[in-house]
Amino acid sequence: MRKNFRPDWQPENAGAEFACSVMPGVPLASDCNAEARAAPPAKAKAVLTADDYARGILAGDRVILSRAITVIESNAPKHFELGQEIIQKILPHSGKAMRIGITGVPGAGKSTFIEAFGTYLCGEGCKVAVLAVDPSSSLSKGSILGDKTRMENLAREKNAFIRPSPSGGSLGGVTRKSRETMLLCEAAGYDAVLVETVGVGQSETMVRSMVDYFLVVVITGAGDDLQGIKKGIIELADSILVNKADGDNKMKAMMARADYDQILHYLRPATEGWKTRAYTCSSITGEGIPEMWSVIKDFRENVTASGIFSKRRKEQTIEWVRAMTAEYLQNRISQNAELTKCREDIERKVIAGAITPTVAAKAVIGSMERLLFTATDET
Repeated sequence: MRKNFRPDWQPENAGAEFACSVMPGVPLASDCNAEARAAPPAKAKAVLTADDYARGILAGDRVILSRAITVIESNAPKHFELGQEIIQKILPHSGKAMRIGITGVPGAGKSTFIEAFGTYLCGEGCKVAVLAVDPSSSLSKGSILGDKTRMENLAREKNAFIRPSPSGGSLGGVTRKSRETMLLCEAAGYDAVLVETVGVGQSETMVRSMVDYFLVVVITGAGDDLQGIKKGIIELADSILVNKADGDNKMKAMMARADYDQILHYLRPATEGWKTRAYTCSSITGEGIPEMWSVIKDFRENVTASGIFSKRRKEQTIEWVRAMTAEYLQNRISQNAELTKCREDIERKVIAGAITPTVAAKAVIGSMERLLFTATDET
């Protein structure tokens, strides 16, 4: 039955316009959701040890691999020791995959190429891991993480593993834990690890220091020719790939390839003993995809024979140590409350014009030495 309710604040002698009608709901049956109530409660996920994670990863269990990556990417202090223990256990089984970094201007079709390329590799009998890095918002700190959704065909392949991760504001278009994640994927038996960055910018070159082969994807008609040289990203590339070479755009792509080859003739190769060249492909038709894989295999064969491959891996490990050291120092500085207060006081003096920026910087460094390093030496 419909009931009318009138608010307490209605004027005297008010009409029906101040009333609201409420329809009662449908009465619930006595056996409503009886099956749901009778079902046993869902079991919580079992807490895994480092040995459990290691066994699952080495067995190729993608669920365990995903959970291990979550532990590695976690910023929680309780996960740090567990993550490092996992890495230590699987380390002897890593290092066999081909690490391929893929970057390019926004809209160049990096994800589309990776899907076509990864699907082709799966068809050739390879196991492919894709680490897709999504940009994080500088305001909300969130990421869409939609790359796995876009790679529908590759996601269906049983020999493919796609892991989208937020950049978290890290420079270089890769996540802070991308190196550890690559080691986990290699230990799980993946033959190729494709690292997709968020897109090139003026300083996005960190991915070069963590992969074996660096591929820059470009397109025609977007001002890439000169812009690529200005960014300096071309100098780091082992190959330039002109994407979307199909339909009416195919002739333009061929011309762009010739232009890039001419540019590369005057640049120093990114890898000693290897000549950087430009290629074309279509991620839609698949044309040029087999050629790209053949180029990458030739690259590994050549640099392995010359010893450059092993040398680069060792240099990257040292770079990893230095990056982790710098990150630790940054965390020590940012988490020290007293140092933060000193820095804010000094910054206020700079804004007020009481001291110069140079004097302020020296004061901040002096505070760091006094509060962090001197206290550590005394203890």
